[in-house]
Amino acid sequence: MILLRNKTDLVDDTDSMARKPPPLHPALKPFADKVVTPELAITGILNGDHVFVGTGCAAPGTLLQALENMTRPPADIELLHFFTIKAFNHDEGGRCTTRFRHRTFFVGSDMRAATKQGLVDYVPMSIARVPEMMALGRIPVDVALIQVSLPDAFGYVSLGISVDIIPAAVARARLVIAEVNPAMPRSMGDSTMHISRIHQLVPVNTPITELERIPVQEESVQRIARYIAGIIEDGSTLQIGLGQVAHEALQYLTDRKNLGVHSDVISDAIIPLLQNGSLTGACKTSKPFKIVASVALGSRELYDLIDNNPLFSMEPMDAVCNPATIAAQHKMVAIAHAYSIDLTGQVCTDQFGGEFYGGIGSQGEFLRGASRSPGGKPIVCMTSTTWDGTQSRIRASLLEGEAATVARTDVHYVVTEYGIAYLFGKSIRERATALIELAHPLFRPELFAKAQELGYLSQDQTLQNLRAYPVEDELTITLKDNRTVMLRPALSSDAQGIRDLFHHLSEADVYTRFFRHVRGLSNAEVQRLCNLNYETEVAFVATAGSREESLIVAQSCYFINPTTNLADTAFMVHPDWQGCGLGTAMQNCMTMHAKKRGLRGFVADVLPGNTRMLRLAQSGPPAVQVERSSDSVQLTQLF
Repeated sequence: MILLRNKTDLVDDTDSMARKPPPLHPALKPFADKVVTPELAITGILNGDHVFVGTGCAAPGTLLQALENMTRPPADIELLHFFTIKAFNHDEGGRCTTRFRHRTFFVGSDMRAATKQGLVDYVPMSIARVPEMMALGRIPVDVALIQVSLPDAFGYVSLGISVDIIPAAVARARLVIAEVNPAMPRSMGDSTMHISRIHQLVPVNTPITELERIPVQEESVQRIARYIAGIIEDGSTLQIGLGQVAHEALQYLTDRKNLGVHSDVISDAIIPLLQNGSLTGACKTSKPFKIVASVALGSRELYDLIDNNPLFSMEPMDAVCNPATIAAQHKMVAIAHAYSIDLTGQVCTDQFGGEFYGGIGSQGEFLRGASRSPGGKPIVCMTSTTWDGTQSRIRASLLEGEAATVARTDVHYVVTEYGIAYLFGKSIRERATALIELAHPLFRPELFAKAQELGYLSQDQTLQNLRAYPVEDELTITLKDNRTVMLRPALSSDAQGIRDLFHHLSEADVYTRFFRHVRGLSNAEVQRLCNLNYETEVAFVATAGSREESLIVAQSCYFINPTTNLADTAFMVHPDWQGCGLGTAMQNCMTMHAKKRGLRGFVADVLPGNTRMLRLAQSGPPAVQVERSSDSVQLTQLF
């Protein structure tokens, strides 16, 4: 039998057609006229066709293998896909063995080698905009190769674990070929399609591809995950994305309540949150009590959980990523993985060292949406260095071959293993200072010098802090009047907040703190209160409010005398926060810190009229020694 491919190409596929097909599944018998072998199905692909390939773990592997195995494949075809998992073979040397050119919106593990081989055209655009471009014909689709569930009694199949951009591709394609797999879960939501929209059905009975996420061993990644988890509140709505760190962070959320999910991607990381009752969706604004997603990447356990489960609503990517829907969610948390960031806050998410990794995905929509969500948190995270520690991912400027895929105007939280910085609304100087503190200590001096050279930092600013931010020293307390504050180590980026605190002090408070009348604090003086080396100098601040709108309401510091192993102390407390136990809390915090350092005690010189400080000392342990002179009182507290 001769099959007509197009006007100029005849192919003899008699042998393929003559194969005896396996017995039909009962659900497919009403549609037997559509059932074909994979080899016959792909003969409908013509020279020059743009062939869409289904996404992630739902990529139609049997059809792709048949296409790759063709004796005489159609010429000049292009395979178009968001991303695939284990859909294309690689040889022992790691080279991708595909015979075709690819156009992709995300350079994942399947396409990384092919990209280096020059077989891939990477398209840097939001995946949420792709359906629109397909509908307009600007991204052409001639054939769609997808994988679906068995049809139900009404002739509807489910797209299962990957809805994403498939409906848009199917709507545009002249030929739709679907692998029909009994192993594909029937997901709920907007994931069904009537079988009349599919031209050819290829029965398969293979396991759905599973994506195993190996537990992260690197301490740096675990620390980042803990930082992220630490700023996620009860009732938050989560976007998880494709990055490993976001999935890792979820394991630290099992003590939270009423979390929700509205995400482009979900994984096995949600299962423990469901099992212990943390994930209820009760606070979600859009589709409460539902887990909304577009793609699932995980194990069979996750797929079985999704199957016929109305808790899950699998929807097209452009619906999930609708900016208005994201912004309306309660406390929307978006987590984006970056490869590098410069000192002004420009973020690169799809390149490193001139090579393409990952892609834009839907990060832009989720970051902007989270920034407009009530209580939302847009988070950019990355390790401070490359895996081998030879390069800093925090740059003075993005390098050639590193594009700013997230504008600095859209960056809010940045997290590395060295801490958390909040950049939105901050000046270039404040951004550079905060980001240098997030860099690996080995690279901070170079970044600091370059920031001064570029004019981001003043020449009189100094660099003292070369340690990792000790998140374990953060402490949230409730004061006598039931107000809550966080006590934490001071950062260089606290300079403006400490200056603001100083200007709220009364003249008497300023005099008792500095022993002189002071109208303002110079850059050097304010840095002396927050930019410390944490070896011989330590400072803490008390902050009220959220991290986005935190107000420094107290500051304390101690300076070690190595000869005596005692430390001089000093305090500032905002007038509105005096008399509620904050000063005592700050002293207790510093005492605990100093004891762990092995100090003998504290020393403070106090003016005789500073009754508040004298009462604070007298309320401490009985080992406080008081020595009076004509103009000062020296308090010595031994531990």
